[in-house]
Amino acid sequence: MTASLKRRGLLVVVLALAACRAGGAPTPTTSEPDQTTAVPATSSAAASLPMEISGFVVDEEGPVAGAVVRLQTTEIHAISGVDGRFTLTLEDPGVGPLNLTGWAPGYFCSGPFEAVPGEVEVRVELVPHAVEDNPDYAWLPSLYHPGGGEGQGCAECHSREGISLPFSLPVDEWLLDAHARSATNLRFLTMYNGTDLDGNRSPLTQRGASRDYGTFPLPPDPSRPYYGPGYKLDFPDSDGNCAACHTPAAAVNEPYLTDPNDLSGVEAEGMPCDFCHKVWDVNLNPETGLPYENMPGVLSFEFLRPHEGHQFFAGPYDDVAPGEDTYSELQTQSAFCAPCHFGVFWGVTVYNSYGEWLASPYSDPETGQTCQDCHMPPSGATQFATDEAGGLTRDPSTIFSHQMPGALDEELLQDALEMSVLADRDGEDLLVTVGLHNDNTGHKIPTDSPLRHMLLVVEVYDMQGMPVDFVEGPTLPDWAGEGEPSEGRYAGLPGKAYALILEELWTEISPSGAYWNPTRVVADTRLDPYEEDFSRYRFRMPADGGAEVRVRLYLRRAFIEMMDQKGWNDPDMLMAEQVLKISP
Repeated sequence: MTASLKRRGLLVVVLALAACRAGGAPTPTTSEPDQTTAVPATSSAAASLPMEISGFVVDEEGPVAGAVVRLQTTEIHAISGVDGRFTLTLEDPGVGPLNLTGWAPGYFCSGPFEAVPGEVEVRVELVPHAVEDNPDYAWLPSLYHPGGGEGQGCAECHSREGISLPFSLPVDEWLLDAHARSATNLRFLTMYNGTDLDGNRSPLTQRGASRDYGTFPLPPDPSRPYYGPGYKLDFPDSDGNCAACHTPAAAVNEPYLTDPNDLSGVEAEGMPCDFCHKVWDVNLNPETGLPYENMPGVLSFEFLRPHEGHQFFAGPYDDVAPGEDTYSELQTQSAFCAPCHFGVFWGVTVYNSYGEWLASPYSDPETGQTCQDCHMPPSGATQFATDEAGGLTRDPSTIFSHQMPGALDEELLQDALEMSVLADRDGEDLLVTVGLHNDNTGHKIPTDSPLRHMLLVVEVYDMQGMPVDFVEGPTLPDWAGEGEPSEGRYAGLPGKAYALILEELWTEISPSGAYWNPTRVVADTRLDPYEEDFSRYRFRMPADGGAEVRVRLYLRRAFIEMMDQKGWNDPDMLMAEQVLKISP
């Protein structure tokens, strides 16, 4: 490394360290060489022991400035000065040898280096990692795949084979997460192929022609069996870019030439462990802070895959040593999630949980929360690797869960917002007011897939359990399902829907989930972060003066007509429920 590169590297070090989080790289208040987060011990016994360890950080060319020297697995650290020197101040040094690690941008985590309190010439050696991506790299499997890699992949070191939380390790948690099934998710595959769960396929889309506009899609023929929309029905000769997010390990080098139906081994793992820990940067538009349009998934990620004979893992710790690991601040930032959680199709923003977070107070770096804070909360685990693999005990608040709860997690959904219900007599009527407050979610509710929506159902019964007359107020739309309410068909009932409603421009099908075709937004009634919404319903008061008010809020994963077409049987998720009894 030349002197000029080292000077530039020091600037990068200072900038990178400024936003690091506790438990990973430190957040020093200055770049002076002996900065430390330690608090000196106050007891006379501790004061009589040496309280410092000093030394120097070097690489093969000489001193390294701005390196983090850490007492492994703790927050106690120091930053090397321009001469590579550091002094580590200890809280309770004891008398035995301590393990120190070293790291700086562009280097692997190094160590551990044994040192005893009072040492002044501890030598911390750093090894640089490669800075060029290797597109020929073969992904390491998360699990064992016959013929697809040696051993058990990541599970060899990061699984306890199903031991329940909070004692499971990252691979055990990942197996419970939707990211592990993104390639095999049946809703995704049936939407991609235009089939139902039994493999029945809708007819290919027929097209009309216009002198002014060329060809355009026609609505499905009502005289023929129909099993819902599909990308391959509209574009049978194209693989599209769906794989860029759903099967990124397969699509990383060929995002437009990957068919999700033809995958096996690690490529069928969806988003495997190795994929995420090879992500090195995200390409965002500096003017908007968002990915560029038409650049989903792997098209917006930058990778650092190792060359033959080496490994490379980017993670949220700067003290994982020995090994070929390095610290990446991106692993703890919401921007890591942006490429697969922002999507613009034909000029219409369809997926936007990252953009919604970015536009909300949750993105404030001082008072906000990242995607990882909510979707990778600590599970209570104290190790992220097995004892046999050298796993070390850490503060459980610094170990992020890889289960990543989302729209399938009932507890997360029930904590997403607050519902209030008031019921007041108004002459001969009962006036019910329902309030929804998005008080605990950093993006719209619901978000991402335009198929998801919430249904608020408001019912009033007399003392004999019979429904009372509804007088006025909002009612649920036809697409909430016409038929028996006990079967989830709520159309026409008192209530309100919260959804992003798309309409296809040519066929005028609405609501549509076929956003790979040109669409327009008909309505967006979802709740922004911190938004409150109130709706009021008037019912005729029963003659005996008593009543029971039942209010329920459901998350439905897809429009019910499409669920019928596809044969999907995902149950509604109850997000909130209140029952009020009105005395006679």
